[in-house]
Amino acid sequence: MKRKVRRPESRVQTNIDQFSSMAIAQSLAFHPSSKTLTLYRTPFLSPSNPLLSLRHSLRISGVSAPTFSGARPLRCTVDAFDPTIPLEEALTPPGSWYTQPSFLSLELERVFFRGWQAVGYIEQIRNPHDFFTGRLGNVEYVVCRDTDGGLQCFHNVCQHHASLLAFGSGQKTCLECPYHGWTYGLDGKLLKATRITGIKKFNINEFGLKSIEVATWGPFVLIRLDNDAISCDGRDEERVGEEWLGSASHLLSSNGIYTSLTHVCRRDYTINCNWKVFCDNYLDGGYHVPYAHGGLASGLDLSSYETITYEKVSVQRCGGTTSAEDGFDRVGSKALYAFVYPNFMINRYGPWMDTNLVIPLDSRKCQVIFDYFLDPAHVGDESFILRSLEESERVQVEDIELCEGVQRGLESPAYHCGRYAPSVEKAMHHFHCLLHSSLTIP
Repeated sequence: MKRKVRRPESRVQTNIDQFSSMAIAQSLAFHPSSKTLTLYRTPFLSPSNPLLSLRHSLRISGVSAPTFSGARPLRCTVDAFDPTIPLEEALTPPGSWYTQPSFLSLELERVFFRGWQAVGYIEQIRNPHDFFTGRLGNVEYVVCRDTDGGLQCFHNVCQHHASLLAFGSGQKTCLECPYHGWTYGLDGKLLKATRITGIKKFNINEFGLKSIEVATWGPFVLIRLDNDAISCDGRDEERVGEEWLGSASHLLSSNGIYTSLTHVCRRDYTINCNWKVFCDNYLDGGYHVPYAHGGLASGLDLSSYETITYEKVSVQRCGGTTSAEDGFDRVGSKALYAFVYPNFMINRYGPWMDTNLVIPLDSRKCQVIFDYFLDPAHVGDESFILRSLEESERVQVEDIELCEGVQRGLESPAYHCGRYAPSVEKAMHHFHCLLHSSLTIP
C-alpha cells in the first residue's frame, strides 16, 4: 500500500517586515507573467512585463504590489538571495527562482552556456562513426567520432533550412539532412548540396556545420558553448579536469570515478519540477533519507555522513552497512555522492557508479538521465544487477514524488523563502551561492 506522508500545514506569513527589503522584492516577483520569454540568448529583451500579483498574501500583510518592467524585477529576484549571509542565518532563494520562465532564460545564458557541461559518456562514441545527440536550452548538438577517430561536436542544424540532421544515437558515415538531402561529413564539412543549379555567390566551404568545443574527462564527454571550438585532441585532459572540477579532480579520480567501468543501462525521467528542485533534493546532506527512503537508509551509516565543498564541486560521503538477511549489498562499505556544478551528479558505491544529468525543459519541468556503470567483475551477475536496479528505481520514484510536491509548494502564495539546516545542508547553500555568482556576472 502506498505510504501517505503527512505534511505540516502551511501558513501564510503575516509579518513580511521580518524579511529584508530584498526578500520583499522577491516575493513581488514570485509569479511569472503570461508573456513567456523565448529568446534564451536575450533574457532581458522583454517588453513591459507586469507580474501576476500575489493579491491574497499581500492583502494579508497590507503591502501593495508595484509594477515592475524590464530587467529590474529579474535582478531583484536574483538578489533576493544574499550569499554573504552565513549559512546559520541565511534564507534560501525565493520561490520565484524556481517558477519564472525569464529566470530560467537567464540561467541558460549565464550558467549552462558557460563552462564545461557533461553531456554523455565515452562508450557512446568509442568507435569511428559513433554519434549521439542532445539538447540544452535552444542548443541542439551532435557529438561524433569522425572517420579518423577524432572527437567532434557540432550544432545539429542543417545550414540550408535549419532542419535537425541526426536523432538519438548510433553510427553514421555522414550526416544527411532528412529534409532536402544536404550532406555533411563527420568533420562538419558540407559534402553535397542538392539541386542548387543556378545558385550564385555560393561557397560550399562557408556552409559547413557550426562547431562546438568538446573534450573528455575520465569516462565523461563534455562540451562548452562559450569558447571557439577546439577538438578533444587540442585539450589536455588534466587541464579539462582542473577547469571542470577544480581541486576536486584528484579526489574523484582516486575514489574510483576515473576507473574503467562497464555501462549497464540508461534510464530517464521527466519530472514536473524546476531543475534546481532535483539538485536541492540531492544536496540536503542525507536530511530526507531516513524519512523518505527507508530501504536506502538501512544500507547507509548516516551518523558518518559528511560534506566537503570545493570550487564548483561538493562531495557527500558516508559509510555503508550490510542489513539484508541474505547478505545482498549494493552500497558496499562506503558511498560517495559528488555534485558537479551546475547539474551533474556522480554516485560511487560498492561496485556501482551511476550518474544523474539534470536538463531543464522549462521553468517547471526537467529531464533527469541516469546512467549506470558496473565493475566488470560483476557484469555477468544478472540477479545482482536486476535487484540493484530495482532498489535504485524505488529510490527514484520516491524522489520524484518529493520533488513534484516541492514544486507545487514553491508556486503557492504561502511560501516565500525557507531556511537551511546548517548541520546537513551545507552543499545546498554552496550550490545556491555558485548560482548567484554565475547569474550576476554579465
